[in-house]
Amino acid sequence: MNALAISIYAIYLLSAFVLRTVIHLCRTGDTGFRGLSGRPGSAPWWAGVLFVVALAIGLAAPIAGWAGLEPISLLDHGFVNLAGLTLASAGVILTLIAQVHMGRAWRIGVDEDEHTELVTGGIFGFVRNPFFSATALAALGLALMVPNLVAAAGLVALIAALELQVRIVEEPYLRATHGQTYVDYVARTGRFVPFVRPTNQPGDPQVTVTDRR
Repeated sequence: MNALAISIYAIYLLSAFVLRTVIHLCRTGDTGFRGLSGRPGSAPWWAGVLFVVALAIGLAAPIAGWAGLEPISLLDHGFVNLAGLTLASAGVILTLIAQVHMGRAWRIGVDEDEHTELVTGGIFGFVRNPFFSATALAALGLALMVPNLVAAAGLVALIAALELQVRIVEEPYLRATHGQTYVDYVARTGRFVPFVRPTNQPGDPQVTVTDRR
């Protein structure tokens, strides 16, 4: 499973970042890369740092397993590994679908002075952050394929990074850029999970209707 996990992770990195950057550059003349947000030590800065750390740990986990790091005994079962393979594969596929549906608006990071299109169609009609949801799904799958402590740490770092990036960086930017259009979109579309409708949480855009998380 370690070798298979490394292969899937390599496919994810090459397709979701390298290939997508090349395609975007050819189509728009822009890489779409905007880098880290915020001053060092701020929440937006930590979001970017944790995301990079999570990506590095995602590769380190199967390498550590290959080198002999013992898996977590509770999760060391063939059916868990198989479930992980299924989730990881689905996550990679959904990541690519999300990028395609984002089209010319695809970015890595946020430039507060830039006005991008608000994409609400396709997979974005079901969830507001499908790329991040798919990335988390792929990371969970890889962690179940290689269920060691390194993988668990990488998954925690990724979830923390995504929560910070979405709540602290992207949602305020989109609310300021698109106004009521974005507020209406929030009111009808889940943040990470479709069809889940808890009440507003701290950090959510301030809306007068129930937000879907």
